[in-house]
Amino acid sequence: MSEPPKAERRPVVTAPLVVAGVCLVIPFIAILWVGSYAKTDPAFIGIPFFYWYQMAWVLISTGLTSIAYVIVRRHERARKAGAQR
Repeated sequence: MSEPPKAERRPVVTAPLVVAGVCLVIPFIAILWVGSYAKTDPAFIGIPFFYWYQMAWVLISTGLTSIAYVIVRRHERARKAGAQR
């Protein structure tokens, strides 16, 4: 007895979602690893490294979060377009 054809199931975790996840995890690692930036040198325009490193990660985190958002939105649109066919 043959089984009825199953609907093709797509994987839940795909490469674009992994890349988006990595973009979101990188800032956490960079900021939580305090030993990597707990120093005063090199100073940037008179600001100790400890402070400007963290402020730089605010900008970097914004960029990485935006990239992750765009990746996830494109992935969702592609899945919806594929499901409608």
